[in-house]
Amino acid sequence: MANPAARLGATEAEWSDWRWQLRRALTTPEALAALVPLTDAERRGLAHAAERGVRVAVTPYYASLVDPAHPSCPVRIQAIPTAAEFDPVEGDLRDPLGEDVRRPARALVHRYPDRALLLATDRCAVYCRHCTRRRLTFTGDGALSREDLDRAVEYLRARPSIRDVIVSGGDPLVLDDDRLDALLSAVRTVPHVKVVRVATRAPAVLPMRIDRRLAALLRRHAPLFVVTHFNHPKECTAEARAACETLVDAGVPVENQSVLLRGVNSSPRILRDLFETLLEWRVRPYYLHQGDLAEGTGHLRTPVEAGIEILEELRGTTSGLAIPHLALDLPGGGGKVTLQPDYRLARPAAAGRGAWFRNGRGEPYFYPEPPARDCTCPYEAVYYGPRDAGAPGHDPAGGTEEGNA
Repeated sequence: MANPAARLGATEAEWSDWRWQLRRALTTPEALAALVPLTDAERRGLAHAAERGVRVAVTPYYASLVDPAHPSCPVRIQAIPTAAEFDPVEGDLRDPLGEDVRRPARALVHRYPDRALLLATDRCAVYCRHCTRRRLTFTGDGALSREDLDRAVEYLRARPSIRDVIVSGGDPLVLDDDRLDALLSAVRTVPHVKVVRVATRAPAVLPMRIDRRLAALLRRHAPLFVVTHFNHPKECTAEARAACETLVDAGVPVENQSVLLRGVNSSPRILRDLFETLLEWRVRPYYLHQGDLAEGTGHLRTPVEAGIEILEELRGTTSGLAIPHLALDLPGGGGKVTLQPDYRLARPAAAGRGAWFRNGRGEPYFYPEPPARDCTCPYEAVYYGPRDAGAPGHDPAGGTEEGNA
C-alpha cells in the first residue's frame, strides 16, 4: 500500500507513535473497506463479529502490509475475519489447551511444574484470527485488575518449583512502560523465578512500540527473553527488523514462534524464507506450532503430516539454526510434544549391533552401537548430592506433566 501514512491522514510523527497506532486501529467494516476492497466472505465475517461482540482490530501499520488485490494475502487472512471463522468444525474447543481448569489465580495459568503463564492483559494491538486464547482476547471477558495480578504474584511466591514465568495475554506490550515495568518488577521480587519470557507480536504488528527506552527496561529484568510471532516473510519489513535489532543490540534475546497456517505459510519455500530472514536479524526460530483446536480456526489448520513434510524439506537445505521445533500442544492440557520426520530405517544390522538411518537424500547409513551401554555418570551424585524435594522434575502438587511452555 503506497504511502499508508498519507492515505490515513497521518503525519510521520503520528505514524511512528505506537499509541496513535492503537488509537487509530481499524475496527469496523467501513474503516477496513476504505483501505481494502472487502470480499463477500470478509464482509460476512465482519458482520458476524459485530453481531457476536468479537473483537477486530488492525493497526494502520499492519493494515498497510495488506495486498488489496488478493484475498489470499497472508496478512489479510491473519487480520480480517471471514465467514469461515464462524463455521463450527469437528474437534473445535473453546479452551483448547485446558488452561481454565489450571488457573489457580485469574491472571495465572500453571500447567507445568516449573513454569507458569502470567496473563498481563486481554488486549492486543491486532487480534489475530488464529488466536488460541480468543475466548479471552476476542470478547473482553478476560480483563484483568491490579488485584488479579497481585494474587498471581502471591501464588508464584508460594511455589518454589516455579523458575520460569511467561508473561503473555493478550499482548503485554500494549501496556505502557510504567505498567509493564511494575509488572516485571513484581515478578522479579520472587527469588526462585530465574527466567522471564515476554510473549508479544509487537515487532510484527506494532514495531514502533520497540524503542531504546523499552529495550533498556526489558534488559533491566534479565535474564529475560522476548518471544515474538512472525508467520510470513511479508511481515519482515525494515521497521520490523529495526524493532528486533533494537532489542538484540540492548542485550535482550529474541526468539520467534510461528503458527503453521493453511494457505498462509504452509509451504517449505515460504517458511525457509521466513526463518532465514529472522536469523539474519539475530532472531532464533524457536517453535513452528501445529494449529491449536481453538474455535473458529478450523479453516486455517493443517494436517499434521503437512508440518512434518515441511520440516523434512527444510532439513539439509538450510542451516540447522533456521529450523524450529515442530510442536503440537495436545488438546485439553496434555502439554507440548515435538514432531519430526523419522530417519530410522527398518533394516537388520549387517554386522554387529547398530541401526540403519537415511539422510535427507534418502541414502542409507549404518550407525554401529558402542561396545559399552552403561550411561551412568558416576560423578553426578558427588556434584549434586542427595536428590531432594527441590531437584528438577519434582512436582510438589503431584503433577506429572512435562514439556515446554
